[in-house]
Amino acid sequence: MSLIWMRVFFIIVCSLVGFQLGGVYSTMSGRELTLAGLGIGIAAALLIIIVEVLMRRVSVKGLSAAVFGLIFGLIMALLLSFALNMIPMTEILRSSLRVILLLIFCYLGMVIAMRGKDEFNLVIPYVRLTRQDVGTELIILDTSVIIDGRIADISQTKFIEGRFLIPRFVLKELQQIADSKDGLKRNRGRRGLEILGKIQKNPHIDVRIHEEDFPDMVEVDAKLIKLATVLNAKLFTNDFNLSKVAELQGIKVLNINELANALKPIVLPGEMMEVKVVKEGKEYNQGIGYLDDGTMIVVENGKHLLGQAVKTTVTSVLQTTAGRMIFTKPANSRKSHR
Repeated sequence: MSLIWMRVFFIIVCSLVGFQLGGVYSTMSGRELTLAGLGIGIAAALLIIIVEVLMRRVSVKGLSAAVFGLIFGLIMALLLSFALNMIPMTEILRSSLRVILLLIFCYLGMVIAMRGKDEFNLVIPYVRLTRQDVGTELIILDTSVIIDGRIADISQTKFIEGRFLIPRFVLKELQQIADSKDGLKRNRGRRGLEILGKIQKNPHIDVRIHEEDFPDMVEVDAKLIKLATVLNAKLFTNDFNLSKVAELQGIKVLNINELANALKPIVLPGEMMEVKVVKEGKEYNQGIGYLDDGTMIVVENGKHLLGQAVKTTVTSVLQTTAGRMIFTKPANSRKSHR
């Protein structure tokens, strides 16, 4: 509502200024120019308000970059104008060259600055300064790691220190998922919002909502990578593809799945372990079982042991991108074949 009152006040001021100027420049006894000035003032105010509404998507950072580029272009044009004074030429030609240089360098300065607007950390004084919170490690949470939910338990262990940043566009994506017509997606989105609420209530975790957005980018993953690059922050995710793309661009990635795989117990060939065979394997005569942490156990010659808990001997361990697979054989396999 305050914005509307500001616009009304601006129209009133412009109309009064137009009315006053019309009276000053009026040379007639009537009020033609005075009333014309009043109309011009109101029209100018409305035109400026329309331009302001059309520019509502222009960010403060983009405007700051444009001003910086304009100032830089003016300085360069001024320096080259001084150099023109040393070259013998007519005053008309010199003035023309000054105007041309001014237009060229102001345009180039604004365009270059707008392209690199994401490199501006501060609006004033339009320069890139060292971050004051350089000692604080910034960690950006993506949508997948929030929905996963394990981030809440991991953060309580205090193994990860730093400030959690939740971009506004990630919150928007979570809200869209929570409002989905699909029941599964809706539950996942609501779970993610509940996890965020749980993290924010933890007094030992520093959580901030980051307002930076990149309107020229559509995909959330691209925005996350860009934001991590600009802030020199780590990216916390369990998305395999996003992790690989971010690592290729020099971004430090914290992947929950990799952490979970690293925490799984280490087994060596020859060790004994008990496993329940729950289903048949893909290969001939194989049985499949699982540990409590989800690790797959392949039991050779274990198809006939379906539904039984048997002691097995580890033969080999295979580490894959999806997790760890342990190959075993029944401990009494030699005796059974005699």
